[in-house]
Amino acid sequence: MDQRLKKRILIGVGGVLAFFLLLIVLLFVFRSRVLSYTIDRVIAKVENKYPADLNIGNAEFADWNSVVLSDISFVPHGLDTLFTTDSVHASVSVRSIFKGRIVFKRLDVTNGYLTAVKNGDVTNFGFLLKDDTKTEEQPKDTATTGRNYGQLLNRLIETAFDNVPDKVDFKNLNASYTSPNRTIVVRMPYMRMDDGDIASEVYVRADSLENRLRLHGTIDPGDYRIATSLYAADTMGIRLPYVKKKFDAQVAFDTLHLSLDNKKFRDGMLTVSGNAMVDNLVLNHPKLADEDIQVGESAVDYVVTLGPNLYVIDSLTEVRVNKARANLFASYQTIDTTKIIDLKVTTKQVPANDFFSSLPTGLFENLEGIQANGWLQYDLDFHVNMDSLSQVVFNSDLDASEDFKITQWGNTNLQKINGSFTHTVYEYGKPVRTFTVGPANGFYSPINQISPYLRNAILTAEDALFYSHNGFHEEAFRQAIIKNLEEGEFARGGSTISMQLVKNVFLSRKKTVARKVEEAIIVWLMENLDLVSKNRMFEVYLNIIEWGPDVYGAKDASRFYFGKQPSELNLAEAIFLTSIIPSPKRYRSSFDSYGNLRNYKAGYYRMIGGMMRRRGLISQEEYENLYPNVQLYGRARDLVVTAQDTSAVEEDTTRYELETIDLLDF
Repeated sequence: MDQRLKKRILIGVGGVLAFFLLLIVLLFVFRSRVLSYTIDRVIAKVENKYPADLNIGNAEFADWNSVVLSDISFVPHGLDTLFTTDSVHASVSVRSIFKGRIVFKRLDVTNGYLTAVKNGDVTNFGFLLKDDTKTEEQPKDTATTGRNYGQLLNRLIETAFDNVPDKVDFKNLNASYTSPNRTIVVRMPYMRMDDGDIASEVYVRADSLENRLRLHGTIDPGDYRIATSLYAADTMGIRLPYVKKKFDAQVAFDTLHLSLDNKKFRDGMLTVSGNAMVDNLVLNHPKLADEDIQVGESAVDYVVTLGPNLYVIDSLTEVRVNKARANLFASYQTIDTTKIIDLKVTTKQVPANDFFSSLPTGLFENLEGIQANGWLQYDLDFHVNMDSLSQVVFNSDLDASEDFKITQWGNTNLQKINGSFTHTVYEYGKPVRTFTVGPANGFYSPINQISPYLRNAILTAEDALFYSHNGFHEEAFRQAIIKNLEEGEFARGGSTISMQLVKNVFLSRKKTVARKVEEAIIVWLMENLDLVSKNRMFEVYLNIIEWGPDVYGAKDASRFYFGKQPSELNLAEAIFLTSIIPSPKRYRSSFDSYGNLRNYKAGYYRMIGGMMRRRGLISQEEYENLYPNVQLYGRARDLVVTAQDTSAVEEDTTRYELETIDLLDF
């Protein structure tokens, strides 16, 4: 090659290298200006989006590709400071410097403090949830349509995910929430996010409870997906704060797995799906059960939709409790001013052993330890329109395979009532009386030694279809639901005699959800497996129910009120005893001070007597001769009759008048 050409090539290459070297030198010299330009753009973008000031006290390069930002604060206009941090160390993309802007690849944040404050309706964080676009449909917060919580939650999710950095390492990150009623403090010694992986150690103090947790998970901000796991870092477990104060309950667990897998927002409707799983859940609430409820594993695969006046748990939602699974559909919606509630529960065929072993411990004491063959399946369908309560729909079915059979009883042998057994009566959780239900007890009466009037009156008033149903009367239960919704409280139970018997023999008298469910399961087992005959069930019922203070059973009641045997009761006496079954301790309110039935009892007598006549249980003549009054004898009379003997008073008055006349004449 020509020497002159080589020389020119070398000069050209040297010139290019010199140019790039000069460019690098210039970029190095002016990189601070590039950094300032980038910082100014970030501040302008944030302050244009939010009514707040973003302050960065100092920004400088620590080396060729590292930037240190210090004295950073985010202050809403006219409100308390929301966020401060001592320093942020950021790795810079060299390529971005050549493009005249700076892109931070990794953030190391030290001593960050997020301080949320609420005072009345004023917060220093609410502006983050407000819509910053003018074209998007505004939330429906008017009085006529109600608040669209779907749109509100969608904004919350997008705001959180849109501000997630690719890589960040927090050291000593602190967050707090303060309001007049509560304070929550969260401290993270570290939190790392690296290419979607999350790891942190968390200390949470709220409601005098402190939880120590470890967190691991993954996040994909672009697709709004997150999966996290919370682990207890001590033996106390993870305890939920404020639950005791708000609901008089306690909730604790070892591990929580929670994920958001999909999010769709369209036409004002937000649909989210994912799953949650809790290990070793412990729940305590006096309305649920007397003891701690313990569930080894519980999980839900959820699909939930929120919209204007609409809340739906989709039927694709599956709930798992240990080995038992069920699909759940629930809906609450408001159309104009009408509230409509729907609930459907459906299980697949589950092996009977899996069903009983999956029942949470501490919830159904009598059923713990039961073993069985075959399978079970349950379906529930409930619908109510609050403006049309008479159209309530309630269908509940528990089906079993033909080979379903109890192979081993657990804590309680449900067949014990086929023979003599010891029965203990409890009041307010304490035993008040124990007696034998059987011939060994002198107050025990076989069913054929109890007046037909009493038997038929009780069946008429309490459970007319007792001998034909399988333990449940769905129409009676539906009517009870209607009555309770109308009254706005638990005013009627809809219990059959079978259910009342089970409640008295096997269960506590406390009104808990667990007791009601256990009652239903035991009744179903007794009736569907023919563990006890109907006659025996009714006989035991008549010998154990309460009829007054320390008065239990038909014979005790017959003697207490009327001084006679239960076989000798007449129609009026039978109807009276039937009338006080719902509230036996208030029997004295049925009488005046002379021992006469009060007038309001006449309506009850006409109703029960009329129903017995129409069903052929009494004759027309017996109905026409029915008079709403009874004659008290024995202990009941001594307690009820408090008025003085009228004739004695008149005699005393006459004698006083005669003595007065004699004195005047004298």
